[in-house]
Amino acid sequence: MSDAATLAGLDPTTLGDLLRVTGSPGFDRWEEQIRRTGGCSDPIHLTGATKTVDRTTGTVLHAYSTDTEPGGRLRVACGNRRASRCPSCAWTYAGDTYHLIRAGLTGDEAKGTPTTVRDHPRVFATLTAPSFGPVHNRPGHRPCRCGTHHSEEAAELGTALDPETYDYAGAVLWNNHAGHLWRYVTIYLPRELAKRAGITQRALRQQLRVSYGKVAEYQKRGAIHFHAVIRFDGPEGPDTEPPSWATLDLLTDALRAAAARAEVTLPAVGDQPARTLRWGTQLDVQPIGAFGSGEDLTEQAVASYVAKYATKAAETTGTVDRRIGELAELDKLPGLPDHTLRLIRACWDLDALYPDRRLWQWAHMLGFRGHFSTKSRRYSTTLGALRQVRADYRAAQQRAALGLPDPDDHPEATTLTLAHWAYAGHGHTPGESWLAANLARDIQHNRETARQARAELEAEEGDAWS
Repeated sequence: MSDAATLAGLDPTTLGDLLRVTGSPGFDRWEEQIRRTGGCSDPIHLTGATKTVDRTTGTVLHAYSTDTEPGGRLRVACGNRRASRCPSCAWTYAGDTYHLIRAGLTGDEAKGTPTTVRDHPRVFATLTAPSFGPVHNRPGHRPCRCGTHHSEEAAELGTALDPETYDYAGAVLWNNHAGHLWRYVTIYLPRELAKRAGITQRALRQQLRVSYGKVAEYQKRGAIHFHAVIRFDGPEGPDTEPPSWATLDLLTDALRAAAARAEVTLPAVGDQPARTLRWGTQLDVQPIGAFGSGEDLTEQAVASYVAKYATKAAETTGTVDRRIGELAELDKLPGLPDHTLRLIRACWDLDALYPDRRLWQWAHMLGFRGHFSTKSRRYSTTLGALRQVRADYRAAQQRAALGLPDPDDHPEATTLTLAHWAYAGHGHTPGESWLAANLARDIQHNRETARQARAELEAEEGDAWS
């Protein structure tokens, strides 16, 4: 799997365990299990058995037990969306998010969304946080306020120019209430639309529905912001056309007004002043182009952008990707940027003043406690539906491999599956972890190679038709 130089660089514990795993009798089956998970870095271990029986005759058509598996366990993917935890499962989650967002832009009959949604007015909006103090940045071709031209990888980007005057409390409180601000946008948007259309909100609901899909992203300064695809539909959702007066300009104008109205008021408490939390002034609203015909944002670009950030969290700012149980743990986490540390400490310092917000639980998220990706009910398909399609496909493959009847092809076939599963742990040993990481890299490399080959083939076919 690797050359001698790479193996020589392993620590003795990992190398010893690696030799144990590769020399064990069940290694080939273990490798097959991990490949089926896509190289999952923290697989779930299950014990149990399953049996498929013909209901009519009582004949056992197939039986399986984990007793024959390596270590007596079946390993399945953890399903974690965070790339920092499991790149393999995050890749799957990002793919599902991509198809969910794209189905709401291009339509997909197989996913329950008609292709006519492509003709509906839709925008890609970015709602950001306000300023909590000047930070190091890259303002075009001009130098930063500190007088330096920062590179894109500069560690100080996004950090406070003057940490002593930066409003760290305001920053984490804003993150903590960002979900409420978005909720107010969804409340005020229909009101603004009705006002501009000159009709009541009830009349608006009878003619128009607003659908959306959004994702949260952290800026380098540690403040959350939202990217949202917002679309006009008819009253019954994507299957119906919006009224002719529901234009792109109307959507853009009403959205800006709704964002300006959204606010959360916090009373003065302890040493903290009264605050009114609002969106930042940098609200960006852009039309989404159907085929990239003149518009800056195409459907594919938007779906890819949203999917990219669906697997990221606050660890992109330098923080940790797990809950911090005690403030003393920070002393055991060397390397955290000072700016990030101050945001985490601010969460703990404010927790007693805002007990209902449970800031200490979200200190590792710099105060943010909302969902990273959400959508309205009728935007498009659901992540659950996409996962079910994948599960059904794998089940069909398994039935074909075992020679079991397909219920869709043989409705007269009556089979009963009896199963019992129990959780038996999770994760890898050091040697298994190293092997799984290499398997994941191989799988990802093969995916990239196949993707490039498809892109080249499509380009050749395009040239042939031109």
